[in-house]
Amino acid sequence: MSLASTGQPLIIRTERGLSIAGSRITIYDVMDFLKASYPPKLIRDKFDLTDEQINAAMSYISANSTQLEAEYQEVLQTREEIRQYWEEKNHEHFARIASTLHKPGTEALWAKLEKQKAERNFGRV
Repeated sequence: MSLASTGQPLIIRTERGLSIAGSRITIYDVMDFLKASYPPKLIRDKFDLTDEQINAAMSYISANSTQLEAEYQEVLQTREEIRQYWEEKNHEHFARIASTLHKPGTEALWAKLEKQKAERNFGRV
């Protein structure tokens, strides 16, 4: 692992996975942007990292690419499972909300809202 000038490791394993010490940024967050062709300086600025932190992350990724790629694929799978879970949960929640009756006296307000919604969606497929 890369060491900071203080002798402390710059890449650490936390409950979130491999992370950059002194931040909540994981190596997988950096890999997302690298795979999207972002240059390291832009990633550094996006995550408000120091030069030392981004250089340590880049070195770690380069030195451990095979192992990291396998972990990264697991992270992506977990993210997708979580996204699907919440999408389904929210769909059920919003369907339940939509099926509830509106309070008396708010009919005009709801009609206005439905009209605006229809205008926004006009022409969308």
